[in-house]
Amino acid sequence: MGLEVYRMDDTNNKGDKSTWATGGGLLIGIGVGFFFLKASALAFVGSILAGLGLGLVVTSIISSIKQK
Repeated sequence: MGLEVYRMDDTNNKGDKSTWATGGGLLIGIGVGFFFLKASALAFVGSILAGLGLGLVVTSIISSIKQK
């Protein structure tokens, strides 16, 4: 019933950069959102969420390819 604590350097995927796709997608969403900011704040938020979703999809695709 104990809580296990993992340190960051205990992971075995040091060369795996697939999680960077999430941050990259978020930054792309923010960049695209700035073009829509004057028109609508909801379009800005929507583009951030779309970029985050795209990054998560790319991350899962890269992770599944690396596991094979």
